[in-house]
Amino acid sequence: MTTIPLRTLEHLTPVLFGHAAFQCLNSGCELGLFELLREKPDLDKAQVGAELSLAPRATDILLLGTTSLGLTAHEDGRYRNAPAIEDLFADGRWAHFTSVVAFEAHIVYEAQADFTESLRQNTNVGLRRIPGTGRDLYHRFAENPDLERVFYRYMRAWSELSNPFLLANGGFAAVRRVLDVGGGDAVNAIALARAHPHLHITILEIPATVAIARKRIADQGLTDRITLCEGDMFRDPFPTDADCVLFAHQLVIWEPQENVALLRRAYEALPEGGRLIIFNSVSDDRGDGPLMAALDSVYFASLPARGGMIYSWHQYEHWLREAGFDRAAITRKSAATWTPHGIITGIK
Repeated sequence: MTTIPLRTLEHLTPVLFGHAAFQCLNSGCELGLFELLREKPDLDKAQVGAELSLAPRATDILLLGTTSLGLTAHEDGRYRNAPAIEDLFADGRWAHFTSVVAFEAHIVYEAQADFTESLRQNTNVGLRRIPGTGRDLYHRFAENPDLERVFYRYMRAWSELSNPFLLANGGFAAVRRVLDVGGGDAVNAIALARAHPHLHITILEIPATVAIARKRIADQGLTDRITLCEGDMFRDPFPTDADCVLFAHQLVIWEPQENVALLRRAYEALPEGGRLIIFNSVSDDRGDGPLMAALDSVYFASLPARGGMIYSWHQYEHWLREAGFDRAAITRKSAATWTPHGIITGIK
């Protein structure tokens, strides 16, 4: 990917008013505009307003925003969803997409107002926007159950959007026991257990999250295939019975030295020939994209923990070598998908 400089002031508009552009998208989702136009395309403005219980001025503002942004289109005064929105409905990704939008609206948005100060202080100043005393976002969810629900809906959606690439390219046929470090509400473990019936997966997570994961695993009938281990990944021992350690959407959260420490712990826990898998969004080595990786880094800088960003391929490879993995045994695979996901693998 090669970035193209902005050539006119008009090209700056989506950047300058990006906050307003997101609000048009979020309101369209929360008010049900896109579902309405999916079910009843070619409504006129008055019909849209009546269906959404909006006054004429409010309808004007909403449709001006969504249509100017290309989220909706109109012809002869009648409105339809844009093709990209219709594609999300057609392939079953709309619920995933709206979970991501809700996460951005209710957890990320306010905290990103502290992005500049987070850069100045090199820490997550935006955490002050989340009530509670926990040392990071994840340890504050117990005090914010509504935000916790939004977050785990988002993480399930984000994982389900990207997991097909992990399941197909992680090399799981060659392993038997997987340690899923920071495995959240078990979304990855459940997907692995379904896709690879020979696997047994252990999730290492903090106690508050283990309680959420336990219910999901039981609901899926997988308690014999997925084990839960309560602990702090930075302080408590890693289980040593796995021949594969998985960090899924995990090493984007922490500072470089913390990532090296986690990778060393994984190296020490693995047997000879054991596999380590890093799976998350990755930025290009050239430092010019992808755009989603760049914008997502604003969240990681501002909110969840002291450090973190969408790191580059070569950074992960360097950390793996620092942790003890041999250069020749490190590989990378990039997903040609909408989200900038990749897999970096090391063999002990």
